[in-house]
Amino acid sequence: MVQNPARRTALVNAAIEVLARDGARGLTFRAVDAEAGVPKGTASNYFANRDDLLNQVGAHIHERLSLDPAGVDPAQPPSRDLLAELMRALYHHISADRTGWLALLELRLEATRRPELRAALTETLRTNLERNVQGRRDSGLPGDDTTTILLYYAMTGLILENLTVPDVLAPFDVDDLIGTFVDRCLAT
Repeated sequence: MVQNPARRTALVNAAIEVLARDGARGLTFRAVDAEAGVPKGTASNYFANRDDLLNQVGAHIHERLSLDPAGVDPAQPPSRDLLAELMRALYHHISADRTGWLALLELRLEATRRPELRAALTETLRTNLERNVQGRRDSGLPGDDTTTILLYYAMTGLILENLTVPDVLAPFDVDDLIGTFVDRCLAT
């Protein structure tokens, strides 16, 4: 296998674009090569097979969708308001990368048909959820582990709705909804 990490990342990002636009059936090495603007046959030099490509997309996509906490004021004390601000930042960050989220949805659907991909994606998603739980613990943000899990899935549903059928949410102020999620999850 070829070992140019920048080229591999570019190919994985191209695969994400193809997956979001054309679905899992449209994800071919030829389509990835075309999307990346590289010569035909390049992707096949970097990935052993289609399953390898799907697994690498699954591993990379969460890095691409992760929120960089550097955008949040580190001097701000842990609070309900900070938690709501982080959830809003996450929503807007993921909404800005529509293709990344749609590709993740396609991966989830493809995982229902591919046990190896399901196992890899399950591990990635479980690890992501565990990092969120541990991150809230370490940060001192209010709530408990269940709060984190409830917010994780509330945000997942909100993002899914926004990126697939956005007109459903059009009458609502999404930032207010997110604040309400946080308030209700923290209600004692």
